[in-house]
Amino acid sequence: METFYHGTYRLFNHFDIAHLGEGEGKSKFGQGIYITSSYATAALYAAKAGKANGVDTYYVYTLEVPDLTEDNHVFSCRSVNPAIVKRVEEALGTSIPEDALSAGNLFRKYVGNLKVGKIGTVKQMTGKADAEAENAASVFLREQGIIYLAWPQAQTKPDGDTNRAVLDSTLIKIVKIEQVQVDAKNKLIADSITEVKR
Repeated sequence: METFYHGTYRLFNHFDIAHLGEGEGKSKFGQGIYITSSYATAALYAAKAGKANGVDTYYVYTLEVPDLTEDNHVFSCRSVNPAIVKRVEEALGTSIPEDALSAGNLFRKYVGNLKVGKIGTVKQMTGKADAEAENAASVFLREQGIIYLAWPQAQTKPDGDTNRAVLDSTLIKIVKIEQVQVDAKNKLIADSITEVKR
């Protein structure tokens, strides 16, 4: 198991997919619970979501999630694992062009656009995906055993801190909840962390 974090302005005991979009509201990669390897980043997201909803109380959830394996995730800037490609192509009943396999973000967009019935060149299918296509991709990939969509926090540091969308909320265990405060720039105030008793 790995330790990751989720920032929010809400208190709850478990993650529920029915509440997607109620946080910051930017579900860039479709339906999933958005987590990060950086505590400070989780605090930032909590503050942004809270301020957008007129709330000034923020929480960081410490989570345990399954380990990343070669065939359980799609990473935005890395080529797609052949085992995942095989499963997805079998489920789709068609092959995926090589140009769509060189990076997870291209693959995700291609699959999502295909699932909502869009057609076009490989460049068109991998260049842009609307919210409907992103949601379709995340649901379909979850059905194929993908539990994470992952991306680096900084494109210049692909091996540094990462963010993930967990596609199956039942795989997340809440270990601890802490109330945090941030400064005017939404940066975590380190000595402000207080555990919330559950």
